Amino acid sequence: MRRPGPITPPPPSARRAPVRAVVALGSNLGDRAQIVADARDALAKLPLTTDVTMAEPIESVALTLEGLDDSKPSYLNTVALVTTTLAPSMLLAHLHGIEKEHGRERIVRWGDRTLDLDLIAYGDVQSDDPHLLLPHPRAAERDFVLAPWLTLDADAELVGYGRVADLLAGLRGEA
Repeated sequence: MRRPGPITPPPPSARRAPVRAVVALGSNLGDRAQIVADARDALAKLPLTTDVTMAEPIESVALTLEGLDDSKPSYLNTVALVTTTLAPSMLLAHLHGIEKEHGRERIVRWGDRTLDLDLIAYGDVQSDDPHLLLPHPRAAERDFVLAPWLTLDADAELVGYGRVADLLAGLRGEA
């Protein structure tokens, strides 16, 4: 019987370089502020992830498949910037795990939720894989994503779309 040897890490040249990812957080059920804070803490505990910075949360009207719906509970939304060496698919899997830990149930598309975590961007990676769309296909249309992101990084760019400041100005009719 062969005994396993010590595990040796890959050489530095084979390791993934750190990437800055943008994660959107939202909650419209339960103690929204506490859920968002707990999610931030969970992001900070992810393996191979450092430097988690979160913008101040903002209130937004619930967005459903039919459009804005002020009869639904309002959302508390924010964005976190994380530095990670996790592959984008692994980061997304961890985000889904954090959602599940906070009671997220995927019953109604764009329905009410205790926690929603979206991977908005992963460095300058672009992917049209249906399981990993990057950047997030509707991020450029979401004030509640762009505004908090801009507070964290005034020079932010959404790959394939342009400067976040310009996208936000366009949404607000300021262009």
